[in-house]
Amino acid sequence: MVEDPERRRRARHLGPERRRPLILDAALEVFSANGFAGTTMQSVADAAGVTKPVVYDSFANRDELLLALLGREEQHLVVSIVSALPADPSVGTPEEHVLEGLTAFLTAVSKQPQSWRIVFGAQYGAAPVVAERVRAARAFLVESLRLTLLQSLPGVADPDANLPVLAELLASMTESCARMLVVDGTDRTPAELAKTVSQVVAGGFGNV
Repeated sequence: MVEDPERRRRARHLGPERRRPLILDAALEVFSANGFAGTTMQSVADAAGVTKPVVYDSFANRDELLLALLGREEQHLVVSIVSALPADPSVGTPEEHVLEGLTAFLTAVSKQPQSWRIVFGAQYGAAPVVAERVRAARAFLVESLRLTLLQSLPGVADPDANLPVLAELLASMTESCARMLVVDGTDRTPAELAKTVSQVVAGGFGNV
């Protein structure tokens, strides 16, 4: 983790509200490097260049700190998700939608790896309230995909029965691709991963 002397200097001299974004920046770096277990109030204080009581002035405990960090990073992720969804799902095929949308989405993921690492990593070893926040973010993704599929596949015989299943499968593939990019360190590009998923979609959705 690269130290930022200027950030450390500013953090020491700001009030709690103005200091919070700087502490969150430090927390994101610590979490990305050390995971949930290694993200302590002391480690965040060290990264921010302040004492631990200063961190407690901004956040009551580690869960509150991590929830605030999740909330901030989710805003980046929601923008990525929404911008990747087709403007008009009724135009084009599901395969085309997946290829175009997933390429855009995974490209955004590759540019924001720290945001995604905290979403993935917070599922493991976190307090229930934090894990629930992560599940809510994923539920948003699944519902967005379900609504897109509903418009993309007007001929589906029983959308209430089939589309939630398809959306969940597509969400799982999307999540797996994102994890490969930011956690596993795959050498495949976002476009290559998106093409693979779109080919699966082409072979499977046509039989619904």
